Amino acid sequence: MGPAQQHAHDATRFTELVEAADDWSRPSPVAGWTALDVVKHLVEWSRGFLAGAGIELAPLDVEADPVAAWKQHVSDVQAILDDPAGRVLSNPHTGDKPVDEAIDQFYTADVWMHTWDLAKALGHEPDLGEERCRAALEGMKQIEQLLRDSGQFGPAVPAPEGASAQDQLMAFIGRDPAWPS
Repeated sequence: MGPAQQHAHDATRFTELVEAADDWSRPSPVAGWTALDVVKHLVEWSRGFLAGAGIELAPLDVEADPVAAWKQHVSDVQAILDDPAGRVLSNPHTGDKPVDEAIDQFYTADVWMHTWDLAKALGHEPDLGEERCRAALEGMKQIEQLLRDSGQFGPAVPAPEGASAQDQLMAFIGRDPAWPS
């Protein structure tokens, strides 16, 4: 899938969870975060990130209406991916990248991984896909120190013997695969 198709796919799965949420105060596997915090994170950091491509998106009030804010955010990002217009995103940590590639690599991947967090917070068992988890884990292991130094990932936690690729990935990024245990 290209960046636009991957985002549409991953955002649809996340949107289904957002629409099913009945208690935004439920804790999530991210220490100190609620289900609402997972959605706020994805909306707020990415809108700031896109400023590196000269894209200024209006702020959204996630707390007032998480579902409406998320849907607007998905629409805004999808519009950029559907017509990247040759824009380049400049970031001191990632360098210069075509905006659609930057969104795919950093934001859409974040939506995909945080789908696990939101699903768990809402009492669902997520399935991120074993092959995709295995590929992501292999790629992340190659830049582990960079990831840890970024402050965006907690310390790895032990994965049980024979754990699935999904559980290994979640453990690598600092989540307890058995949460809540």
